[in-house]
Amino acid sequence: MDVSLCLYRKYRPRKFSELVGQTVAKKTLMNAVKTGRVSHAYLFSGPRGTGKTTAARLLGKALNCLSHKDGEPCCRCDNCRAVDEGAFIDLIEIDAASTSSIDDIRDLREKVRYAPARGRYKVYIVDEAHQLRGAAAHAFLKTLEEPPQHVVFVLATTEPHKFL
Repeated sequence: MDVSLCLYRKYRPRKFSELVGQTVAKKTLMNAVKTGRVSHAYLFSGPRGTGKTTAARLLGKALNCLSHKDGEPCCRCDNCRAVDEGAFIDLIEIDAASTSSIDDIRDLREKVRYAPARGRYKVYIVDEAHQLRGAAAHAFLKTLEEPPQHVVFVLATTEPHKFL
């Protein structure tokens, strides 16, 4: 294993069962994957370090796992391994703090139209979602309200009351 990895990446949970302290959220997400009743958008909120982005990545991994068991990703299929390596093209992390211009959101609106390349879903994780402001926030809401069926948005924020 690469010693230059920061701790949270080196020890990031690879399955829901490894996620500590989020029992209700884990069960809810696993049931959604297991039953195929997946929403088009999720809002994960809480203080820093509570696992919002990790849970979002696990959801994306489970949704695209080729052989999940009861909503838990297998961690053995090609899709799971690609997610673990950060090479899964249909799991897109966006930092709203640095990509919050109207042009960034226009680009996103164009990209969500395309079908997933490898998985069943394209999962967009919007970290620090409360930082989307003004015209960019309004443009994003239009996409968030009416996304294509193959897209799932996960909004992660420490300040949900600031989200438009």
